[in-house]
Parts: sequence; structure tokens; C-alpha cells
Amino acid sequence: MTELLNRTISEIVTDYHQTAPIFEKYGIDFCCKGKRPLEQACTERALNKEEILAELNNAIETQSTAIDFNALSLTVLADYIVQTHHTYVKFNMPQIYNYVLRVATKHGDSFPYMKEVFQLFSEIQEEMNQHMLKEERVLFPRIKELEANGALDVPLDYYTGPINVMEEEHDRAGNLMQRIRELTSNYTAPEGACTTFRLSLASLQDFEADLHQHVHLENYILFPKAIAVYEKLKQ
Repeated sequence: MTELLNRTISEIVTDYHQTAPIFEKYGIDFCCKGKRPLEQACTERALNKEEILAELNNAIETQSTAIDFNALSLTVLADYIVQTHHTYVKFNMPQIYNYVLRVATKHGDSFPYMKEVFQLFSEIQEEMNQHMLKEERVLFPRIKELEANGALDVPLDYYTGPINVMEEEHDRAGNLMQRIRELTSNYTAPEGACTTFRLSLASLQDFEADLHQHVHLENYILFPKAIAVYEKLKQ
């Protein structure tokens, strides 16, 4: 399936959800930077295209029990995002914050970059809390209402306005996590690092992986699907 090279990363993950871990493995962002063709992404990161293609094709051909997110209704998908990803963020983010705070406080003089990591993650925590609140109280209820009652008498920007804001905030969070990845050399613990140091980096890496899946479901499935429903109803 060499044609995958010409498809965008977001398209591949949307059609074959089991490929997401492979992109995570190679540090290929499939959410905020998902509109790049696979070949371009491989070239930018100096990755072996044949090796990645082989892994992707193997994942695609392997029987998968992954959820077909494209087949879910707007309401079910929005609820899934809240129950799975929002719940994950709300539970894990305070724990990660505390881990990184301890490392920055105790080891910040020896590893100054961890002080910056703490500042960056503090920004992410504050912004994500506000972001999820806006989705749960404003945007998602509008999308559910659209599906349940039709477009009613509202203009398109009733939906695209908050969607654009959410996408901008997704980019912001993705860029902050990318900076953390760079500062920590892909979440690599220094030699002799304590357990909390290692745990903080592992937790940050897991957080970024969840964020990528979270953003992908919204940017490339939920939001476009909602706009398509609105436009069809207005025809």
C-alpha cells in the first residue's frame, strides 16, 4: 500500500485507527500537523519510508477491534470524547503537575530544562481546564442539539465560531507539548534519574499520546461531521 505515502497522516489515522501507535512511536504528529502527506512527514524527520510503510500495512492488515469512530453519531462521539479523553485529562493532569513540580524543585538546578517543562505544563493545565469546560458547556451541547433537532434558525458560525477557537487551542496545546518533548529529548530520563523524575517523563509522554488521539477525534471527525450535517440540513 505505497499509496499511503500520498495520503495525509490524519486521513490514515481516521481510516485506520490502529496506526496511531506507530505514528506516536516515530514522533509523527497526526493531530495538529495531521494535514501533511505521510511522505512529507517522513522526509522532514529523516525517517525510513519503507520501514514505516511496512509497519503501517501490518497494522492495517491485522484484525482490529478498534472503534469505528466514523460510524458513531455526533452525540455518541462527543460523549465518548468526554468520558474517555476529558476524564483522562482531569484525572491525570493534576498528578503529572505534582510530579513535574517535585522534579523542578528538587532537581531544577542540575537539570534547568525541567523548570521550563514545569512552566509549560502549568500553562497546559490552565488552558486545558478552560478548554474542556467550553467544549462541555458550549460546543458539544450545540453539536448534540444540531443532531437532535436540526439546524434550527442559527447561522453556520454558531458552530464554526467555537470550533475555530477549539482548533486554535488544540494547536496551542500541541505546540506546548512538542516543546516539552524537545526539552526532554523525547522524554528521555538522564542517567541516575530518581523514580519521580522517570515517572514524570513517562506520564508526560502518555499525556501527549492521549492528547493526539483526543485532538484527532475532534479536528478530523467530530467537527467536520457536524459542519457536514449542518450544510446538508440547509440544502
